[in-house]
Amino acid sequence: MPRPRKPRRVGAPPACERFGPLDGSGRTLLVMAVEEYECVRLIDLEGLTQEACAQRMAVARTTVQAIYASARRKLAQCLVERKELLVAGGGEGRAAPKQREANAMKIAVPYDNGQIFQHFGRTEAFKLYTVQDGAVTQSQVVETGGTGHGALAGLLARLGVDTLLCGGAGTGAIQALSAQGIRVCGGVQGSADEAVKRLLDGTLSFDARATCDHHDHHEHGQACGHGGCGHGC
Repeated sequence: MPRPRKPRRVGAPPACERFGPLDGSGRTLLVMAVEEYECVRLIDLEGLTQEACAQRMAVARTTVQAIYASARRKLAQCLVERKELLVAGGGEGRAAPKQREANAMKIAVPYDNGQIFQHFGRTEAFKLYTVQDGAVTQSQVVETGGTGHGALAGLLARLGVDTLLCGGAGTGAIQALSAQGIRVCGGVQGSADEAVKRLLDGTLSFDARATCDHHDHHEHGQACGHGGCGHGC
């Protein structure tokens, strides 16, 4: 079994959570975990050593080294590659429920080069689709930064996602997603955009048992349309 995740102490949440080009040209959204933000704040702003930062955050110095390196890389990508940065990840607790407009939903798809990446817990990016009145009004790619499946569920909840289309997901991931109130439609393959289109017009087939352990044995045929996916997907 993996070692339990040790809590990281954070002094205060960021005053501003989203950064990017003023002209709105950033098409990829990088997600910086709150503990990564805290490392940058303590080391680069307050001038603490990594050892002092580790003591302040109540973690090992090697943990701080890894968190800090990840945070600095994301900052560099934001500056050099003109990507947007959102400070929202980290933690595995249930996110506070968000108000949602009637007939609105937000769909996430594990994403790789236009296709649905087939292993939820190892995805490096999600494509998010904002839907209003049955039509996609906005889409954006969000990089995960190698976050584990429990934190991925929390991240999706923070981003306002209520529906996940995926290939396979482990039992633990499905439980974490369910705990966040995110419905899962598994066993889906092919083009991400096409899968979302079929979800919205009610023709998407899915496998309700498509975990990573056996999602090669799909049993399609169940419709998963808008409003019809349900928590049993």
